[in-house]
Amino acid sequence: MAYQIDQKMIHDQEPMAEIMPNVITAMSSLLQRVSETNDDLSRPFREHQRISAFNALTKPSISIGSYMERIFKYADCSDSCYIVAYIYLDRFIQKQPFLPIDSFNVHRLIITSVLVSAKFMDDLCYNNAFYAKVGGITTEEMNLLELDFLFGIGFQLNVTVSTYNDYCSSLQREMVMRTMYSPLLEPSFLVKSFHKNLLMHLFDEDSLSIHRNNQVTTAV
Repeated sequence: MAYQIDQKMIHDQEPMAEIMPNVITAMSSLLQRVSETNDDLSRPFREHQRISAFNALTKPSISIGSYMERIFKYADCSDSCYIVAYIYLDRFIQKQPFLPIDSFNVHRLIITSVLVSAKFMDDLCYNNAFYAKVGGITTEEMNLLELDFLFGIGFQLNVTVSTYNDYCSSLQREMVMRTMYSPLLEPSFLVKSFHKNLLMHLFDEDSLSIHRNNQVTTAV
C-alpha cells in the first residue's frame, strides 16, 4: 500500500514534458562519464571481472545519448520513469560492485532499467518484445536481462518521494553544469562529484525507507 501512495505522489510531481529532453541529456552525460571512467579503470582487470548477460562482446556503435533519445522517442513511458530508472541503476551499482557500468554494458542496463521502471510506474506500457526491438536486442535477451536486473537490485522497486526529489535535484545540477561549462573544460572535482553521487547517493535513506515499509507491512 505504501508503494502505491509513493507512485501516485511521484507521478503528480512529474517534470514538464518540454524539459524532458534536457533530463535525457543530463542522464546521458552522467552515464557517459561514468562509463568512460570505468573503461579506463577496469581495463587492466577486465579478464577478472564478473561475466554478465549485460556485457556486449563489442562496444555498441550508437552513443549513449542517441540510445536514450531513441528510447524516449519510441517507449512512450511517463517522464517519471526515466528518473526512477536512474535510481534503479544507482541501486544496481551499489548491489553489484563487481559489475561496474562501462561502455560494454551501459546500453543494456539502460533499456532494462527503463523497462522495469515503466512496468512498475505506469498503468500501461509496451511489452518486452517491443522494448527489445527499441533496444536492438532479441526478446529472449530482454527477458533474461529483466530477470537479472530485478535480482541485481534485490527486487527493491519502491522509491520514496524524498529520494525521487533528491535524484531530480542531482540531474538538475547536471543540466546547470552543462550550461555553465563546456564538456572539455569541466573541472575534475565536478566530474568526481557526480561519479560519487551516481555510485553512492542516498543508500542510507533507501535502507531506512525499506525498513519503514517492512514495519508498516508487519503492522498490517
